[in-house]
Amino acid sequence: MREDLLYFIWRHNKLPTEQLYTGNGEPIVIRSPGTQNRLAGPDFFNAKVEIDGQLWAGNVEMHLKSSDWYVHHHETDKNYDNVILHVVWEDDIAVFRKDGSQIPTLEVKNYVSKSLLDGYQNLMNKSRTSFINCEKDVRQVDSFLMENWLHRLYIERLEHKSKLIWKLLDTSKNDWEAVLFMLLAKNFGSKVNGPYFLERAQQLDFSIARKTTNEPLQLEALLFGHFGLLQVDECTDSHYVQLKKEYGYLQRKFDLDIPASKPEFFGLRPMNFPTIRISQLVNLYVGNHNFFSELMHLDRLEDIYQAFEICASPYWEDHYTFGKVSKKRVKKLSKNFVDLVIINTILPLKFCYAKHVGRDWNEELIALVSQLSKEDNSIIKNFDKIGPKTQNALESQAKLELYNNYCTKNKCMQCTIGTQLLNRNT
Repeated sequence: MREDLLYFIWRHNKLPTEQLYTGNGEPIVIRSPGTQNRLAGPDFFNAKVEIDGQLWAGNVEMHLKSSDWYVHHHETDKNYDNVILHVVWEDDIAVFRKDGSQIPTLEVKNYVSKSLLDGYQNLMNKSRTSFINCEKDVRQVDSFLMENWLHRLYIERLEHKSKLIWKLLDTSKNDWEAVLFMLLAKNFGSKVNGPYFLERAQQLDFSIARKTTNEPLQLEALLFGHFGLLQVDECTDSHYVQLKKEYGYLQRKFDLDIPASKPEFFGLRPMNFPTIRISQLVNLYVGNHNFFSELMHLDRLEDIYQAFEICASPYWEDHYTFGKVSKKRVKKLSKNFVDLVIINTILPLKFCYAKHVGRDWNEELIALVSQLSKEDNSIIKNFDKIGPKTQNALESQAKLELYNNYCTKNKCMQCTIGTQLLNRNT
């Protein structure tokens, strides 16, 4: 038994409309369950409940046991002064307000139907599944309801991604251009070097990068040096020596720190080597002083792709590391890579910036992400095995949010899929 089930029972009117009684024998009629509160405070606001012929309007709190009221110290919290009804699975103790008056308690375990309990236990029974709780039944869910739920989940995912953006904005004194640079650095580092690249990007005063955007060699030296790529032992390569010399000058001029560590190469495909990614990042900013403003004004996917139509510097056409010549190849950003940048940086930034300026760009963001190809990973492959095939990046992002923040946490009663399945079977 979980409190989630109590919320479901109350929210979906799964209790009898008559013959409900408090622990003191007073008849109860539920006129309105109110609005569920997912933040701190009572579980339902503005409920209307008739108790012993008297209509009450106020808040409802729920617990597995009524004694949990004291376990959670609600008796000392003024946010619970307006609770008109305590709904519990088991009523094991009387509960009182601060003024000494008793809070009416409704014990529901004897009012819930066996079919509902069986359906809930069946949904939560992990012994019958290998991926998620509802994997055998998810195809029963109405397609229109599923589509709307995925849209909501995608916005939730943007909300989660925006936490980092707001944090970076705070530390950079609301410098949106600097935040874009930090997020791009993280994305260009991918899973292996992303955390390191983000850390180093945060430690770079972005105003220094701004001053070098018109000088490709200086900008390349700055970023290669700052991201720990100019620490090659006994390298006599002329380009490396030139960058090293230039970075030494910048270090002295701007009092730059010396990186304490280096990015990883091991286990990466050559096209993902940090040398290639940093060179591409450099060329993204060469001559580009207002990249953030430019991106915020782009509302067509093809225009965003055009903004990322760049490649690594000529030196890297026949190199992957300093001093070692390889087969010549122009190292452009691939479409798949740009798609990930759009998903993980551009759209979350647009989402936050829209909030910042007081606009609603949700429909525009949904239109953009719906045009991108779905992500290819084990979670999405498993979803495709049990239900409708994932069509685009909106659906793959929404399903990642669903899996990580609902399925793995057994929040079936907070999920539209879980509640519809339980409603259908009870």
